[in-house]
Amino acid sequence: VQLQASGGGSVQAGGSLRLSCVASGSLFYGNAMGWYRQAPGKQRELVATATIGGTTNYAYSVKGRFTISRAGNTVYLQMNDLKPEDTAVYYCTLFLTSNTNAWGQGTQVTVSS
Repeated sequence: VQLQASGGGSVQAGGSLRLSCVASGSLFYGNAMGWYRQAPGKQRELVATATIGGTTNYAYSVKGRFTISRAGNTVYLQMNDLKPEDTAVYYCTLFLTSNTNAWGQGTQVTVSS
């Protein structure tokens, strides 16, 4: 299983970015995919998840600003109204089992005030 993420960058507060992640080499395309993030000195936290059927789930801190979507083996994260506290390395993930994930390489998102 390989996950390739792209789309990170640097923006000012209030700006937008769109992250993409493509899964390949996996037989688990029907499984849920999602995004986590890890800020310096903090634990990795869940940002959003999406099932192949379209069910989505968001962390409270990003509700109303971020939108996750799926298209087969690709997951997107549209991030609007970005805030400095959104600065982190964002990781896409594919949920293989209840306690096993495949991870992408991480993409840096930096939001300046």
